[in-house]
Amino acid sequence: MRPLHPSITEQHITTFQNEGVVLIRGLFKDFVDTISSGIEQNLASPGEFAAENLHDGENGRFFDDYCNWTRIEPFKRVIYESPVAQVAANLMESKTAQLFHEHVLIKEPGTSKPTPWHQDSPYYFVDGQQTVSFWTPIDPVNEASLRCVAGSHRWEKPVLPTRWLANDNFYPDSDAYLAVPDPDAEGMPIREWPMQPGDAVAFAFGTLHGARGNESLNRRRAFSLRLVGDDARYVERAGPTSPPFTGHGMQPGARLREDWFPVVYSAL
Repeated sequence: MRPLHPSITEQHITTFQNEGVVLIRGLFKDFVDTISSGIEQNLASPGEFAAENLHDGENGRFFDDYCNWTRIEPFKRVIYESPVAQVAANLMESKTAQLFHEHVLIKEPGTSKPTPWHQDSPYYFVDGQQTVSFWTPIDPVNEASLRCVAGSHRWEKPVLPTRWLANDNFYPDSDAYLAVPDPDAEGMPIREWPMQPGDAVAFAFGTLHGARGNESLNRRRAFSLRLVGDDARYVERAGPTSPPFTGHGMQPGARLREDWFPVVYSAL
């Protein structure tokens, strides 16, 4: 019998497996202030991958950054002290949970630009069925919440990755990918919820997702953690990966090296 964390039920796992996305209320409720502190540190001292995702003349601010958990102590505390690692293993039906990276996404008030529809998996150099991302807001959100297309993690082909700012193709072999769809126009089953700080949406790396702009008068600070399970392996992609993680020395088919991507939960 697997040890099930009290934050979730078997229904959470079933929904995640079937739809590729599930809402978990209050998963990070005891860590909202910790995450907020980390985000402010990140804004004050951006990392090498920090980006501003608006063109000149567009209103607001859309900032994102990732791979800073080793230098921002509050992020490290969330990874190691919150329930997220065990919950990740439960949802993935994996004996282990291994950290891939963390991600901060901030839309200041009046930021009309949406987060484009995309899947994470084509951007990453990791492949496997056992993957999960957690997206948690640090401010109450309604219209600016995360939006996920149920069942898209099981599509026959991945969706073509694009650069968010330039909106051009990320990889050269576009025949191997689906064109980026318009889920609203095409009537796809979109899952989205009003959320309070500490609530979390868990979704697979292959789940198509995006977010509306933030037209409200309030900030929309969000924090994501990405984890992988037992079957995750390093793969080479046709184009650059994001994050790049240069100099890792891994070969195709290898497990992710644990000194870079620590195992944060194990039921072995």
